[in-house]
Amino acid sequence: MTFIAHIRENDSQIQTVEQHLLEVKNLAESFGEKLGVKHLTGLAGVLHDLGKCSNEFRDYILEAVKNPDAPPKRGSVDHSTAGGKLLYEFFHTDNISLYKGIAAEIVGNAIISHHSYLQDFLSPNLESNYLSRVRDKEITSFEMTKQYFFNNVMNEAEFNDYVENAATEVENFLAKESTEHNEKQLMFLTKFIFSALIDADRTNTRLFEENKTNETEANIDYQELFDTYYQRLMKKMNSYKSHPKANTPINLLRTEMSNQCEKFAENPSGIYTLSIPTGGGKTLASLRYALKHAIKYNKKRIIYVVPFTTIIEQNAEEVRKILLDDGNILEHHSNVIDDINIDDESQSGRMSVQQKLKLAKDNWDSPIIFTTMVQFLNVFYAKGSRNIRRLHNLSESIIIFDEVQKVPISCVSLFNQALNFLKIYARTSIILCTATQPALDFVEHKLEINTDNEIVDNLDNVIEAFKRVEIIDKATSETFNNEKLSDFIETRMEEVQNVLVILNTKTVVKNLYNLLKEKENGIPLYHLSTSMCAAHRNNILNKIREYLREGNKLIVISTQLIEAGVDVSFDCVIRSLAGLDSIAQAAGRCNRHGENEIRNVYVIDHEEENLNHLKEIKVGKQVARKILIDMKRDNTCHGGDVLSTQAMERYFQEYYTDFKGNLNYYIPKLKKEMMELLTATKGKYSFYQAYLHNERKHIPLFIVNSYKTAAEYFRVIDDNTTSVIVPYGEGKEIIAELNSSRSIEDLSRLLRKAQQYTISIYEYEKQLLDKNNALVPYLEGKVLALKEGAYNQEFGLDIENDSWSGLNLF
Repeated sequence: MTFIAHIRENDSQIQTVEQHLLEVKNLAESFGEKLGVKHLTGLAGVLHDLGKCSNEFRDYILEAVKNPDAPPKRGSVDHSTAGGKLLYEFFHTDNISLYKGIAAEIVGNAIISHHSYLQDFLSPNLESNYLSRVRDKEITSFEMTKQYFFNNVMNEAEFNDYVENAATEVENFLAKESTEHNEKQLMFLTKFIFSALIDADRTNTRLFEENKTNETEANIDYQELFDTYYQRLMKKMNSYKSHPKANTPINLLRTEMSNQCEKFAENPSGIYTLSIPTGGGKTLASLRYALKHAIKYNKKRIIYVVPFTTIIEQNAEEVRKILLDDGNILEHHSNVIDDINIDDESQSGRMSVQQKLKLAKDNWDSPIIFTTMVQFLNVFYAKGSRNIRRLHNLSESIIIFDEVQKVPISCVSLFNQALNFLKIYARTSIILCTATQPALDFVEHKLEINTDNEIVDNLDNVIEAFKRVEIIDKATSETFNNEKLSDFIETRMEEVQNVLVILNTKTVVKNLYNLLKEKENGIPLYHLSTSMCAAHRNNILNKIREYLREGNKLIVISTQLIEAGVDVSFDCVIRSLAGLDSIAQAAGRCNRHGENEIRNVYVIDHEEENLNHLKEIKVGKQVARKILIDMKRDNTCHGGDVLSTQAMERYFQEYYTDFKGNLNYYIPKLKKEMMELLTATKGKYSFYQAYLHNERKHIPLFIVNSYKTAAEYFRVIDDNTTSVIVPYGEGKEIIAELNSSRSIEDLSRLLRKAQQYTISIYEYEKQLLDKNNALVPYLEGKVLALKEGAYNQEFGLDIENDSWSGLNLF
C-alpha cells in the first residue's frame, strides 16, 4: 500500500508520505542544528504528517483528484493530530521522564498546529486545546498508522533512540539558563521548532510542486559571499579618501568611528550599542562591522531592522550600490496578504490560489535582509504561520536595529526577551544602532546587554563634535495653531531656502499643507504621510532631495515618518513637541552634513493635534516638556544640552517609569499581561491556579502557557489594520497581473514587488471604502486593492474623494 502526501498539479506525479516525512525531517534537522536541537526539529518533521499514513486520507486525496467538481469536504480527514498523539502516548502516559515529557509537549504542539498556530496548553476558559487533541481525540485506524510508520519510515528502536537524543537536547538547552527562566526559554524553543517545521514542510511541498530537487540558496557559500561584499565595501570606503573634503574634522571622525566598528567586530557575539550621531555614517559603519563579524564567526545573514518602511528602500539601495548585488538583498516591507491557514491538500485535485499563496517563498533566507520593527516582532509573537516561519533564520545572524528607540512601549519586554533568546541560544549578534539609546536595561524584563557594550569611544566628545543645530524651545512659552504656524513658516522662509515641518498627526499635516497651498506663495510645497505607499513616498523624497541639492526654495510638511533615518538635510526644521528622541531625530534632518554653520530647530506646541489615541507621543511630550522647563530654569541642567546622553537617559527612565504598567503588553480583556500568558511558571500562572481550584487536581502537563491566546491578542501597533495594494505607478500593473498569475513562482514575485505599492488601512477606513465600493478583492479575496479614485497623487489614501461614482474606476 502506497500512502500519498501530495499529487503534483501539472503531471499528477505522487509524492509518498515516506518521501515527504523523511525529506522534511532532513530539512528540519538542518534548521535545528543552528540551535543544537536537530533531533527536536527532525522529530517534528518526521511525524508532522503521520496521519496521512491511513486509508482514509488516501481515499480522501484520490477522491479529490477524481471528482474535482464535487470533492470531499476539506479537513474531513484529520492528518495533523496523529504525530502529536503518538508522542503523548509513548512519552507522556507511563513512566514519564521530565525531558522526554517536555520534548513530547513542545514537538507535539508544533505538529498538531502546523496548519494553524501553536495551541494553548491551558486556555483562559481553563481547558487544554493541546490535550483535547493528543489525549482525547479518537483517530480511526491509529494503530495501523503507527505500525506503518515503524515498518516503513523509522523503526521503533531507531525512533526511541531519536527521542532520547531529543530529550538530551531539551536538557542541554535548559541548562544554559537558571531554572527560574525555564518556562520563558521553553516558549522560545517551542516557537523555534514550530518555525523550523513550518518552513521545512512548506519548502519541501513547494519544491515537489515545482519539480525541483533543491534551492539555489542552499548552495550559497556565505563566507565567500560576505568576503566579496567586504572587499567591495572597503574599495568604496577607500575611494572616499581622495574626496576634497576627506580631511575635514567631521569626515576624519566618521572614518575613525568606522574603523572602531571593524575592530569591535573581533568581539564575540552579544548585544552591543552603536551610538553614532545622526550624519555619522551609521549605515556603512554598521555594515562594515557586520561583514567583518560574519566572516570571523561564520554567520549566515545580516538583517537590518528599521522603524518605518520609509527608509527600507533608501538603505537597501545604498547597500546594493556598494555591494553590487541585487539578487541576495531582500526588502521585506510588510505582509501583502494576511496569514493563510489551510490544508495543503486540494479539494479539487488542483492546487488552489490560496494554497499557492501559502507556499509562496517568504522565509527570510536571503544573506542580507531589510525589514521593519513590526515584522521582526511579528516573527516571535503574531498569530498564524507566515510570520513565525522566519524565526529559525534569525539564528546565526547579525541583526542591526536602526533607530531602536522606536520599539513600541507595550512591546518593550517582549522585544527584550526575544533579543535575550537570540543572544544566549541562537548565536546571534545584535547591534542597537541609534543616536538616542533607550534605557532597555532599566525596565523589569531587562535586556541582557553586554558590559562595555558601546562601540564608539569618547561618546560625549563625538556628540559635541557633530553638533550642527541649536534647539530653540518655543513650546514652553506659547502654543501654535495652523494659521499661526503658517505665518511662522513664512517668516522663516525669508531667512532660509527651505523648511521642514514635522507634526504629530496626519490630519494636522494635511490641513497645514492645504492652508499653505491656498496661500499660493509660489514656493514648491510637498506633503508626506503613511497614507502614501512606499513607492509614492520615495518618489516625493527624490523630488525633495533634488530641490535641496540645487538649493531651491522648498517647504515640506510631514508626519514623523521622515525623521527616522531618511537622508535629507534642511536649513530649518520645525518640530511639534513630542518625545526627546523624536526631537533629536528631527534635528538630524537639519544641517545633516554640516553644510552650514549652526542652524535652528524650533520645537513648538501645536494646540490642534489630538493625541488621545497616540498615548506614547502624548507621554513623550509631557516628559520632554519637563526636561525643557528644567533647562529653561538652569541651562547647565541635564548636561547643558537637550540632546546630551544625560538628558536622553533621564528622558527614557522617566518615560518607561510612566509606562511601567504597559511594558509587558497588558491585555485589558483578559486583565493579564502577555508576559504571563507566555512565560509564567505553574506556580505563578493565575489560569493554572484557577484550574487547580476548580478541578481539585493537577493538569498532566509540564507546560501550561497559552501561546494561541497570546498570539490572537498581539498587535505591534494596537490597531486592527489591513494591507491594501494601491493603483500608484507600477501598482496598477501589479493589480492587473493579480487576475492572471497562477504559478507559485509568479505569486512569490508579485507579492514581493507589491510591498512597495501597499498601505495599511484601519478598520473604520476599510468599512468606509467597502461602503463606497472602493476596494476590489483578488486571489479568492486574500488580496485587496484600491480603486483609482480612492488614491490621490498628493495625499495617498483619499477617503473623502467623491470620484468613486464609477467614472474613472477600472
